[in-house]
Formats: sequence, structure tokens, C-alpha cells
Amino acid sequence: MAHVTADTSRCIGAGRCVSIAPEIFDQTDSGSVMVIHASPERDEVDLVFEAVDLCPARALSVSDD
Repeated sequence: MAHVTADTSRCIGAGRCVSIAPEIFDQTDSGSVMVIHASPERDEVDLVFEAVDLCPARALSVSDD
């Protein structure tokens, strides 16, 4: 199972992750990334990897549990 984490200190608030996978990511009032579903379903994993790849600040990561 995949586990999603975000380094909020690196986040620049671009919002690409939210656009790609709104079921997994959201943004705080200040614009920083917030992981709302750290263990995505099997059918969401491809979207999570896309969000990780497209994050301009490299603030997102995925690991296997």
C-alpha cells in the first residue's frame, strides 16, 4: 500500500497536486499543501504519482508501507 507525505516547508503553493488529485490533497488557508488521504486507494495511486512528478517544489513523496 502506498503512503503519501508532504514537506510543507518546501511547498510553494502552486496547487498542481490539488488539481490532479483533489481526493488526496488540499491546501491550507495559507496555500500550503495538506495531505487529506495519506493512504490512497489502488485506483488513485497513478494520480498521486503524477502529482509527485509535477510538483515544482518537490514537496511530495510516496513510499510503500
